[in-house]
Amino acid sequence: MDASSLHTPVMLERCLELLAPAASRDGAVVADATLGMGGHAEQLLERHPGMTLVGIDRDPDAIRLAGERLARFGDRVRIVRHVYDELEESLADAGVDRLDGILFDLGVSSLQLDDADRGFAYAKDAPLDMRMGQEGPTAADLLATLDERELARIMQRYGDERLAGRYAKAIVRERQQEPIVMSSRLVDILDRATPAAARKPGHVAKRVFQALRIVVNDELGVLERAIPAALDALEPGGRIVVMAYQSLEDRIVKSALREATTDRTPLGVPAALPEHAAPYRLLLRGAELADDDERARNPRSIPVRLRAAERIEGAA
Repeated sequence: MDASSLHTPVMLERCLELLAPAASRDGAVVADATLGMGGHAEQLLERHPGMTLVGIDRDPDAIRLAGERLARFGDRVRIVRHVYDELEESLADAGVDRLDGILFDLGVSSLQLDDADRGFAYAKDAPLDMRMGQEGPTAADLLATLDERELARIMQRYGDERLAGRYAKAIVRERQQEPIVMSSRLVDILDRATPAAARKPGHVAKRVFQALRIVVNDELGVLERAIPAALDALEPGGRIVVMAYQSLEDRIVKSALREATTDRTPLGVPAALPEHAAPYRLLLRGAELADDDERARNPRSIPVRLRAAERIEGAA
Protein backbone atom coordinates (compact mmCIF):
# COMPACT_ATOMS: atom_id res chain seq x y z
CA MET A 1 0.00 0.00 0.00
CA ASP A 2 1.47 3.36 -1.08
CA ALA A 3 0.74 6.20 1.37
CA SER A 4 1.06 8.87 -1.32
CA SER A 5 -1.70 7.25 -3.37
CA LEU A 6 -4.07 7.10 -0.40
CA HIS A 7 -3.87 10.65 0.85
CA THR A 8 -4.05 14.17 -0.55
CA PRO A 9 -2.67 16.59 2.06
CA VAL A 10 -5.09 19.41 2.89
CA MET A 11 -3.94 23.02 2.33
CA LEU A 12 -0.42 21.74 1.72
CA GLU A 13 1.09 24.84 0.10
CA ARG A 14 -0.41 27.22 2.66
CA CYS A 15 0.89 25.14 5.57
CA LEU A 16 4.35 25.00 4.00
CA GLU A 17 4.30 28.76 3.45
CA LEU A 18 3.38 29.49 7.06
CA LEU A 19 5.98 27.09 8.48
CA ALA A 20 8.79 28.06 6.08
CA PRO A 21 10.37 30.89 8.15
CA ALA A 22 10.78 28.50 11.08
CA ALA A 23 11.57 25.33 9.11
CA SER A 24 14.32 27.04 7.10
CA ARG A 25 16.39 28.04 10.14
CA ASP A 26 19.74 26.33 10.72
CA GLY A 27 19.20 23.06 12.54
CA ALA A 28 15.43 23.55 12.66
CA VAL A 29 13.26 20.89 14.30
CA VAL A 30 9.61 20.72 13.23
CA ALA A 31 7.00 18.36 14.63
CA ASP A 32 4.11 16.96 12.66
CA ALA A 33 1.88 16.18 15.62
CA THR A 34 -0.64 14.29 13.47
CA LEU A 35 1.72 12.50 11.12
CA GLY A 36 -0.88 10.36 9.37
CA MET A 37 0.57 9.08 6.12
CA GLY A 38 3.26 11.75 6.02
CA GLY A 39 2.10 13.99 3.19
CA HIS A 40 2.86 17.30 4.87
CA ALA A 41 5.99 15.86 6.50
CA GLU A 42 7.42 14.67 3.19
CA GLN A 43 7.18 18.10 1.62
CA LEU A 44 8.63 19.86 4.67
CA LEU A 45 11.64 17.56 4.54
CA GLU A 46 11.97 17.93 0.78
CA ARG A 47 11.95 21.73 0.85
CA HIS A 48 14.11 22.24 3.95
CA PRO A 49 17.20 20.00 3.69
CA GLY A 50 18.61 21.18 7.03
CA MET A 51 15.45 20.41 8.97
CA THR A 52 14.78 17.48 11.30
CA LEU A 53 11.20 16.22 11.58
CA VAL A 54 9.54 14.63 14.61
CA GLY A 55 6.49 12.67 13.48
CA ILE A 56 3.86 11.86 16.11
CA ASP A 57 0.91 9.51 15.67
CA ARG A 58 -1.08 7.07 17.78
CA ASP A 59 -2.05 4.82 14.85
CA PRO A 60 0.42 1.97 14.18
CA ASP A 61 -0.80 1.62 10.58
CA ALA A 62 -0.12 5.30 9.92
CA ILE A 63 3.31 5.04 11.52
CA ARG A 64 4.20 2.09 9.30
CA LEU A 65 3.06 3.78 6.09
CA ALA A 66 4.63 7.13 6.95
CA GLY A 67 7.85 5.39 7.94
CA GLU A 68 8.04 3.76 4.51
CA ARG A 69 7.26 7.03 2.77
CA LEU A 70 9.87 9.02 4.70
CA ALA A 71 12.59 6.36 4.89
CA ARG A 72 14.66 8.09 2.19
CA PHE A 73 15.28 11.03 4.56
CA GLY A 74 17.21 8.81 6.97
CA ASP A 75 18.01 10.15 10.42
CA ARG A 76 16.36 13.49 9.65
CA VAL A 77 13.09 11.74 10.56
CA ARG A 78 12.21 10.60 14.07
CA ILE A 79 8.81 8.93 14.34
CA VAL A 80 7.28 8.23 17.75
CA ARG A 81 4.03 6.57 18.73
CA HIS A 82 2.10 8.83 21.06
CA VAL A 83 -1.18 10.71 21.28
CA TYR A 84 -0.38 14.27 20.30
CA ASP A 85 -1.07 15.76 23.73
CA GLU A 86 1.88 13.68 24.99
CA LEU A 87 4.26 16.20 23.48
CA GLU A 88 6.86 16.21 26.24
CA GLU A 89 7.18 12.42 26.04
CA SER A 90 7.23 12.53 22.23
CA LEU A 91 10.09 15.03 22.12
CA ALA A 92 12.02 13.11 24.78
CA ASP A 93 11.68 9.89 22.77
CA ALA A 94 12.87 11.76 19.67
CA GLY A 95 15.86 13.22 21.52
CA VAL A 96 14.86 16.90 21.24
CA ASP A 97 13.58 19.38 23.79
CA ARG A 98 12.44 22.42 21.78
CA LEU A 99 10.70 23.03 18.46
CA ASP A 100 10.94 25.59 15.70
CA GLY A 101 7.57 24.62 14.26
CA ILE A 102 4.62 22.32 14.84
CA LEU A 103 1.74 21.28 12.60
CA PHE A 104 -1.62 19.84 13.65
CA ASP A 105 -3.90 18.38 10.97
CA LEU A 106 -6.86 17.36 13.13
CA GLY A 107 -9.72 15.00 12.41
CA VAL A 108 -9.79 11.54 10.88
CA SER A 109 -7.15 10.64 8.32
CA SER A 110 -7.85 9.20 4.88
CA LEU A 111 -6.29 5.95 6.07
CA GLN A 112 -8.83 5.60 8.87
CA LEU A 113 -11.83 6.70 6.81
CA ASP A 114 -10.98 4.46 3.88
CA ASP A 115 -10.21 1.34 5.93
CA ALA A 116 -13.60 -0.35 6.25
CA ASP A 117 -12.38 -2.50 9.15
CA ARG A 118 -11.91 0.55 11.39
CA GLY A 119 -15.63 1.44 11.53
CA PHE A 120 -15.23 5.21 11.12
CA ALA A 121 -17.43 5.53 8.02
CA TYR A 122 -21.18 5.13 8.16
CA ALA A 123 -21.27 4.32 4.43
CA LYS A 124 -19.23 1.11 4.89
CA ASP A 125 -20.30 -1.86 6.99
CA ALA A 126 -17.65 -2.67 9.58
CA PRO A 127 -17.21 -3.42 13.27
CA LEU A 128 -17.93 -0.30 15.32
CA ASP A 129 -14.37 0.31 16.49
CA MET A 130 -13.42 3.97 15.74
CA ARG A 131 -10.24 3.89 17.84
CA MET A 132 -7.40 5.85 16.28
CA GLY A 133 -4.79 4.10 18.39
CA GLN A 134 -6.40 0.69 18.88
CA GLU A 135 -6.44 0.98 22.68
CA GLY A 136 -9.34 1.51 25.06
CA PRO A 137 -13.10 1.04 24.62
CA THR A 138 -14.59 0.94 21.13
CA ALA A 139 -17.70 2.68 19.82
CA ALA A 140 -19.52 -0.64 20.21
CA ASP A 141 -18.50 -0.69 23.88
CA LEU A 142 -20.01 2.76 24.40
CA LEU A 143 -23.24 1.76 22.68
CA ALA A 144 -23.44 -1.30 24.94
CA THR A 145 -22.70 0.38 28.27
CA LEU A 146 -23.78 4.03 28.32
CA ASP A 147 -27.26 4.76 29.64
CA GLU A 148 -29.89 6.53 27.57
CA ARG A 149 -29.27 9.92 29.12
CA GLU A 150 -25.50 9.80 28.53
CA LEU A 151 -25.91 8.57 24.95
CA ALA A 152 -28.24 11.48 24.25
CA ARG A 153 -25.83 13.92 25.88
CA ILE A 154 -22.82 12.93 23.79
CA MET A 155 -24.83 12.93 20.55
CA GLN A 156 -26.12 16.41 21.28
CA ARG A 157 -22.85 17.79 22.68
CA TYR A 158 -20.38 16.35 20.19
CA GLY A 159 -22.60 15.90 17.16
CA ASP A 160 -25.08 18.76 17.57
CA GLU A 161 -27.73 16.14 16.87
CA ARG A 162 -31.28 17.48 17.34
CA LEU A 163 -32.74 13.96 17.49
CA ALA A 164 -30.27 12.83 20.16
CA GLY A 165 -32.95 11.82 22.68
CA ARG A 166 -34.93 9.88 20.11
CA TYR A 167 -31.83 8.10 18.83
CA ALA A 168 -30.62 7.24 22.34
CA LYS A 169 -33.98 5.67 23.18
CA ALA A 170 -33.88 3.60 19.98
CA ILE A 171 -30.30 2.42 20.66
CA VAL A 172 -31.13 1.31 24.21
CA ARG A 173 -34.23 -0.50 23.01
CA GLU A 174 -32.44 -2.28 20.17
CA ARG A 175 -29.37 -3.33 22.16
CA GLN A 176 -31.63 -5.28 24.52
CA GLN A 177 -32.48 -7.51 21.57
CA GLU A 178 -28.95 -7.85 20.19
CA PRO A 179 -25.63 -6.05 20.73
CA ILE A 180 -24.94 -3.23 18.27
CA VAL A 181 -21.51 -4.13 16.94
CA MET A 182 -21.67 -3.34 13.21
CA SER A 183 -21.96 0.07 11.56
CA SER A 184 -24.76 -1.08 9.24
CA ARG A 185 -26.95 -2.02 12.20
CA LEU A 186 -26.43 1.33 13.89
CA VAL A 187 -27.22 3.12 10.63
CA ASP A 188 -30.41 1.06 10.26
CA ILE A 189 -31.49 1.89 13.83
CA LEU A 190 -30.93 5.59 13.28
CA ASP A 191 -32.67 5.53 9.91
CA ARG A 192 -35.77 3.86 11.33
CA ALA A 193 -35.82 6.28 14.28
CA THR A 194 -35.77 9.36 12.02
CA PRO A 195 -39.22 10.79 11.26
CA ALA A 196 -39.82 11.73 7.64
CA ALA A 197 -40.50 15.33 8.65
CA ALA A 198 -37.13 15.57 10.41
CA ARG A 199 -34.99 14.34 7.52
CA LYS A 200 -32.62 16.89 6.09
CA PRO A 201 -29.79 16.89 3.53
CA GLY A 202 -26.94 14.62 4.49
CA HIS A 203 -26.79 11.16 5.99
CA VAL A 204 -28.85 10.54 9.13
CA ALA A 205 -25.86 8.88 10.82
CA LYS A 206 -23.23 11.54 10.16
CA ARG A 207 -23.52 13.46 13.41
CA VAL A 208 -23.90 10.35 15.57
CA PHE A 209 -20.77 8.75 14.11
CA GLN A 210 -18.87 12.01 14.67
CA ALA A 211 -19.96 12.15 18.31
CA LEU A 212 -18.98 8.54 18.97
CA ARG A 213 -15.58 9.01 17.33
CA ILE A 214 -14.85 12.13 19.39
CA VAL A 215 -15.69 10.37 22.65
CA VAL A 216 -13.87 7.12 21.82
CA ASN A 217 -10.66 9.04 21.14
CA ASP A 218 -11.15 11.86 23.70
CA GLU A 219 -10.42 14.19 20.80
CA LEU A 220 -11.43 17.44 22.47
CA GLY A 221 -9.69 16.68 25.74
CA VAL A 222 -6.51 15.76 23.86
CA LEU A 223 -6.69 18.99 21.86
CA GLU A 224 -7.26 21.16 24.94
CA ARG A 225 -4.05 19.77 26.43
CA ALA A 226 -2.04 19.70 23.20
CA ILE A 227 -2.20 23.33 22.03
CA PRO A 228 -0.80 24.90 25.24
CA ALA A 229 1.91 22.21 25.35
CA ALA A 230 2.84 22.96 21.73
CA LEU A 231 3.02 26.70 22.38
CA ASP A 232 5.27 26.12 25.39
CA ALA A 233 7.62 23.94 23.32
CA LEU A 234 8.24 26.57 20.63
CA GLU A 235 11.50 28.49 20.42
CA PRO A 236 11.26 32.27 19.90
CA GLY A 237 10.37 32.74 16.26
CA GLY A 238 8.80 29.29 16.22
CA ARG A 239 5.44 28.76 14.54
CA ILE A 240 2.31 26.68 15.14
CA VAL A 241 -0.14 25.82 12.36
CA VAL A 242 -3.45 24.08 13.12
CA MET A 243 -6.14 22.78 10.78
CA ALA A 244 -9.50 21.96 12.42
CA TYR A 245 -12.39 20.27 10.66
CA GLN A 246 -15.34 20.87 12.95
CA SER A 247 -16.53 23.74 15.09
CA LEU A 248 -15.79 22.20 18.48
CA GLU A 249 -12.13 21.70 17.53
CA ASP A 250 -11.83 25.15 15.99
CA ARG A 251 -13.33 26.79 19.07
CA ILE A 252 -10.63 25.21 21.28
CA VAL A 253 -7.84 26.27 18.91
CA LYS A 254 -9.21 29.81 18.58
CA SER A 255 -9.50 30.22 22.36
CA ALA A 256 -5.99 28.91 23.06
CA LEU A 257 -4.37 31.12 20.44
CA ARG A 258 -6.37 34.17 21.53
CA GLU A 259 -5.22 33.71 25.12
CA ALA A 260 -1.60 33.27 24.04
CA THR A 261 -1.65 36.43 21.91
CA THR A 262 -3.41 38.73 24.39
CA ASP A 263 -1.44 41.44 26.21
CA ARG A 264 -1.77 41.05 30.00
CA THR A 265 -1.02 44.63 31.05
CA PRO A 266 -3.47 45.42 33.91
CA LEU A 267 -6.44 47.66 33.14
CA GLY A 268 -5.81 51.29 34.00
CA VAL A 269 -2.06 51.19 33.29
CA PRO A 270 -1.48 53.90 30.64
CA ALA A 271 1.21 52.05 28.69
CA ALA A 272 1.82 48.40 27.86
CA LEU A 273 4.28 46.74 30.25
CA PRO A 274 6.95 44.55 28.62
CA GLU A 275 6.65 41.88 31.29
CA HIS A 276 2.95 41.51 30.46
CA ALA A 277 3.33 41.55 26.67
CA ALA A 278 1.81 38.64 24.76
CA PRO A 279 4.51 36.05 23.97
CA TYR A 280 2.85 35.08 20.67
CA ARG A 281 1.31 36.85 17.70
CA LEU A 282 -1.35 35.65 15.29
CA LEU A 283 -0.20 35.07 11.72
CA LEU A 284 -3.72 35.12 10.26
CA ARG A 285 -6.77 37.25 10.89
CA GLY A 286 -9.34 34.68 11.90
CA ALA A 287 -9.51 31.26 10.30
CA GLU A 288 -8.44 30.67 6.72
CA LEU A 289 -10.35 28.33 4.40
CA ALA A 290 -9.20 26.18 1.50
CA ASP A 291 -9.63 27.95 -1.83
CA ASP A 292 -12.32 27.00 -4.35
CA ASP A 293 -9.95 24.95 -6.50
CA GLU A 294 -8.84 22.79 -3.60
CA ARG A 295 -12.37 22.35 -2.30
CA ALA A 296 -13.41 21.07 -5.72
CA ARG A 297 -10.35 18.85 -6.07
CA ASN A 298 -10.25 17.49 -2.52
CA PRO A 299 -13.67 17.39 -0.79
CA ARG A 300 -12.04 16.64 2.58
CA SER A 301 -10.70 20.20 2.58
CA ILE A 302 -14.19 21.75 2.55
CA PRO A 303 -14.71 22.06 6.34
CA VAL A 304 -11.12 22.96 7.25
CA ARG A 305 -10.35 26.05 9.34
CA LEU A 306 -6.64 26.97 9.45
CA ARG A 307 -5.12 29.11 12.22
CA ALA A 308 -1.48 29.98 12.93
CA ALA A 309 0.67 31.88 15.43
CA GLU A 310 4.33 32.70 16.05
CA ARG A 311 6.33 32.97 19.28
CA ILE A 312 7.72 36.47 19.45
CA GLU A 313 11.51 36.85 19.42
CA GLY A 314 12.73 37.63 22.91
CA ALA A 315 9.57 36.29 24.57
CA ALA A 316 10.17 34.34 27.71
